[in-house]
Amino acid sequence: MISLIGASRLLSNRQIHRVRGLGNPFGFSLPEAIVPRRSRSFAVMASAGDELVKCSVHPNGVAVVTLDRPKALNAMNLDMDVKFKSFLDEWESDPKVKCVLVEGSTARAFSAGMDIKSVVAEIQKDKNTPLVPKVFSAEYSLICKISEYKKPYVSLMDGITMGFGIGLSGHGHFRVITERTLLAMPENGIGLFPDVGFASIAAQSPGEGSVGAYLGLTGQRISTPSDALYVGLGTHYVPSSNLGSLKEALLATTFSEDPFKDIGALLARFSGESESEARLKLLLPHIIACFGANKSVVEITAELRKHQQSSDAKVVEWATDALQGLGKGAPFSLCLTQKHFSRVASALRNNDAELSRLSGVMRTEYRLAVRSSLRNDFAEGVRAVLVDKDQNPKWQPATVEEVEQGEVEALFEPLTPEVELKQSNSFGILDPGNVIISDMPSAALYVPLASVPCASHSWCSFDAICVRHEEEYFGSRHCLRLSDALEFRGGTDAFNQFCSPKHQRP
Repeated sequence: MISLIGASRLLSNRQIHRVRGLGNPFGFSLPEAIVPRRSRSFAVMASAGDELVKCSVHPNGVAVVTLDRPKALNAMNLDMDVKFKSFLDEWESDPKVKCVLVEGSTARAFSAGMDIKSVVAEIQKDKNTPLVPKVFSAEYSLICKISEYKKPYVSLMDGITMGFGIGLSGHGHFRVITERTLLAMPENGIGLFPDVGFASIAAQSPGEGSVGAYLGLTGQRISTPSDALYVGLGTHYVPSSNLGSLKEALLATTFSEDPFKDIGALLARFSGESESEARLKLLLPHIIACFGANKSVVEITAELRKHQQSSDAKVVEWATDALQGLGKGAPFSLCLTQKHFSRVASALRNNDAELSRLSGVMRTEYRLAVRSSLRNDFAEGVRAVLVDKDQNPKWQPATVEEVEQGEVEALFEPLTPEVELKQSNSFGILDPGNVIISDMPSAALYVPLASVPCASHSWCSFDAICVRHEEEYFGSRHCLRLSDALEFRGGTDAFNQFCSPKHQRP
């Protein structure tokens, strides 16, 4: 989620609406506070988000998104998030659009992340400001849209790409990095945690997620193409001098029936070879020794101190830098990050139905984010890094040893049923194959022809079911738990009707 946090350090040193939502199989929009339903037009751009997110569709079907806040290093605000997603929704169902290209308006940055300054003022007025959950919801919904986009999504990650900048690019199909790309996730430094689904990216990194855990915990920067490709944050290295030609070629492409194949071939033409071997690959045994095997933050710190005694000067330098990175993070945030990343990495290895999918990770991160933002560490971290800029936050607790693990665990607990329902819809967790439920009295459930497994392991097509809180049915044969969703709630008649043989299929 990070905004100008890492970038500022770098530069100083140098109710749910029923709608026909496109791309949403359940027809629900975001929570009403986030995005009201309105007609859209590509020709008219009226809001601030429209001016800062410039979108156009070229004759050959390439839809271009340009993030245009150069003075803020293209940091994203709430209006920009909503506008970006609205265009993606439109384009996904438009047969004229063949692919999406996302770029920054300046070579200095693709995106430095979320513009947290607009949130800071509200937090100072009211620690419980509703703006924070609105921003998280909008960001995470956009990330889920990108990760499951049906058309090729290409990011030109030229320049600073941090926090939410990684969220906008790291989950897309084609991730183009240059020699100017600078990647980092420094959220622990303001009392939050590396969010935007980075735990999912980290879990797929070398060393069974050890490299990603190292980057997330320490906030260390990646500044070479070889490391970016090695970690998996980039798919192609294109020298910055070739970006103009690449874009021209893309806009001149006549797409076949397989745009993914066309773009892959085009990127191969313009890609270059990295000049050096990945430093992180050379350090992999040491990274695994320190950050692997589900080690606690205390154990990680101890291992790094051992590595400071190495006879290899490069290893000593790496361990010292890693310890300094850990030292900048809030102790509570470090423990939260370690637990979250470990759970996601374990889920990926074991094919867990919830956390092995990005949508499930984002639901967990929404819980963590809204609760972390209420802790004193967040306000204090923002004060120290962005407001007073004394770089001397007073964390509570002050040391990792003082962190109560029970308090960390509490952040993972589900939110209220109403909030969980809204976010599940926003993040696309309950897609075809799952069931939307609600504890709210007389809440309607619409699942248009969504197929869900019956207790008998055959399949049923649910068209529309009205779920009422007072009609609870928890018969063990009919209790549906899909992607760790809540229990199915409905009358036995309704359940049996929609599970009747005529609705079943092999």
